[in-house]
Order: sequence, then C-alpha cells, then structure tokens
Amino acid sequence: MIDLRQLREDPDRVRASQRARGEDVDLVDSLLSADERRRSSGIRFDELRAEQKALGKLIPKASGDEKAELLKKAGELSAAVKAASATQDEAEEETKRLLSQLGNLVHPDVPVGGEEDFTVLETHGTIRDFGAEGFTPKDHLELGEALGAIDVERGAKVSGSRFYYLTGVGALLELALVNAAIAQATEAGFIPMLTPALVRPRAMEGTGFLGQAAENVYHLEKDDYYLVGTSEVPLAAYHMDEILDADKLPLRYAGFSPCFRREAGTYGKDTRGIFRVHQFDKVEMFSYVAPEDAENEHRRLLEWEKQWLTGLELPFQVIDVATGDLGSSASRKFDCEAWIPTQGKYRELTSASNCDGFQARRLSVRMRDGKKVQPLATLNGTLCAVPRTIVALLENHQLADGSVRVPEMLRPYLGGRELLEPVAK
Repeated sequence: MIDLRQLREDPDRVRASQRARGEDVDLVDSLLSADERRRSSGIRFDELRAEQKALGKLIPKASGDEKAELLKKAGELSAAVKAASATQDEAEEETKRLLSQLGNLVHPDVPVGGEEDFTVLETHGTIRDFGAEGFTPKDHLELGEALGAIDVERGAKVSGSRFYYLTGVGALLELALVNAAIAQATEAGFIPMLTPALVRPRAMEGTGFLGQAAENVYHLEKDDYYLVGTSEVPLAAYHMDEILDADKLPLRYAGFSPCFRREAGTYGKDTRGIFRVHQFDKVEMFSYVAPEDAENEHRRLLEWEKQWLTGLELPFQVIDVATGDLGSSASRKFDCEAWIPTQGKYRELTSASNCDGFQARRLSVRMRDGKKVQPLATLNGTLCAVPRTIVALLENHQLADGSVRVPEMLRPYLGGRELLEPVAK
C-alpha cells in the first residue's frame, strides 16, 4: 500500500497514477474522506478517554449527591467512549479496505497506456533468417514431440487443457535450465531458496495478488490456502512482521518453486503447446533494499536477466511496460521478450518489477537505520520461467533435420550434450 502521508500531501499525484493505470480515480477522494474520519474519530476517542480517566480520579473523593452525579456522568462517558471506539474501528477498517484497493504510484517515466503501449528500450541478438537457411521453422510443440520432450496429449488426458508432461530430454532440459539459473543467481550473491507453494491469505494479499490478479489465483477454500503463481509471494512474506538492520541490506533471494495460474480470460490465446499453462516451474529473484537504492536495484535485476538470455543465445528486446499493464504492486516494470520464430514476434520471458515500499507496508517489513524505523523496498525479477524458455530455445536453435542445438552455457548441465536429437518412433 502507499504511504497515507503521501496521499494527504499530494492527492493529485495519486489521482494521476490511478488515471494512468486505468483505475478508479474517485477511490482517492473516498480514501481521503475515510482517512479524515479515522483521524478525527481517533482524536475524539482520546479526548473522551482523557475525560473518563480524570472523572475516575474524582469519584473516590466525592460523596452524597456530588458522587451520584459523577457516577451518572461516568456511565454516560463510558457509553460515549464505547461508541467513539466503535466509530474509530469502523473508520480504521474502511480506510484499510480502500487503501488496499489503491495501486502503487507509477514511476513518472513509465509510458502511459495499455498492453500494447510499451516502449522498446533495447534490442539484443540477431533474428535468424530461416528462409535464407533453406527451411521453414517448426513450432516448439512439433519439435518437442519429435524430440520426445513434450507430451501435451497425455497432460490433457490426466489434468485437462494447458497441462503437459516434460519427458526424456525435456525433463533434462528443465533441470539444466534450473541449475544454470540458480548457479548464475548464486554467483551474483543471491541466496538460493526452495519456497512453499501454499501460502496463507495474508501473504497473497500482502504481495498484491488478491486485487486485480485474483481471477488467476487458485484458492483452496476448505483450508483457506492459496497456490502461489510465483515464488515472489513466499519470498516477499519471508520477512513479514520483521525489522531488518539497514547494514544487512540488500538481501537477495533466488526462489525455485512450482507456479499455478488459472489463466482466466485467456481462452483462445496461446492454446497450442506449453507457452501459456496452468502449472510451471520458475526461478525468481527477489531483493529487499533501502528505498533510496530501489531504482538502482531494478536496473541490476534487469542486467542479470539480460545476462541470462544472452547466455542462452536468444534474440530479445527489453520493454518499459505501460501503466495499464503494470499490476497493482509495481511502480515500474521492465520485460525481456524473446523472439519466437513461428509467431513472428517477441514474447515475454522475464519481468523485473520495482514495488518500492508497497508490499513492505502491507506485510510490515521494515528496516532500522540507527533509531529510524521505516518500510524498505522490495523488487522481483524472473530469471527463468521454464516452459516459455524451452519454447524460445527449441524454436530459435532448431536445425533443418529437426534436431536442436544446445547453447554452450547449458552444455555442462546436460552432460556436455551439444544437440537434442529426434527420437526414433
């Protein structure tokens, strides 16, 4: 959540942020009104309590009619205090409810607009000309089935659409990618983590995934647990309700976990193969930093993602995601999109988001610098979302005979294998 002082001091900036996101601008005024009721009711409660305490000191010293009058007044004050407390609690809850609906303040440099209004910041690598090489590229599913690597037919039989099996070299390729990603992250100073896939409501809500993203979240109602869509959730909640020493920052974690997404509202999109699925594995980078270092850390996360994709020898572009496509927690987000030959366009492979103090306030993660205690900043960045990375690798590194060249970076994690070759049927 944002800082309420920011809201009071510069409501126009908050209105502009909501407008840029395409969200409800009137929410700002409703929140300002609720916050005013919260503060005024708090003052009224304190005044009545002070009067009640002062009266309580007078009663033992009084007698006769005076004492009876004071006792009567004490009863009236007691009722007034209870009513003021209820009003204060109600205003507090209303303020929290409205505040939880407000998105993070967007960074002033973020392009305004919807999903297609991003700005391309960089382009890396060379797109292959398959026509010049004399063959038409196959898509990842055709390649994967020929390699004995992907089985979506049995995935659908067992679990339904958008599920799959990785088999043979497909399973080995996932393990290679995960181990290579964790190795890179560890070398960069991240602490590797295996995180829970089930979390309590506060963890999911605190990271901002029960607002506009709620439709894509799996909820186990009987136990009131949520299946995570990214290890960002348990990593953000790892230091929930803690105060971290400023001299211990930055704290960087690399989480590996299964991820579960309903993909609601995407039917008809990316239904072939394993590009958009309900369950996948991912290596996620997560940073806790001092607020003043958040923008620099954001750039660092992006550089680590670029290092990863360059090592995989994939052509990609970096985009500055537009305001309407940020997600409620992020103030700014950079995506790295890899070229997918059979789609003829770049598609998202990694994201790096700066959440400033938004998640930290919701999860009560703070830092102590001397005597000062304040919320810190959290950031997250995808290093390897496995299925999409496999899609990009198979399509970009395929050869005319249906085999797939293994990038040099991955070969040590695949026993030195240089090629993935079709299996005999």
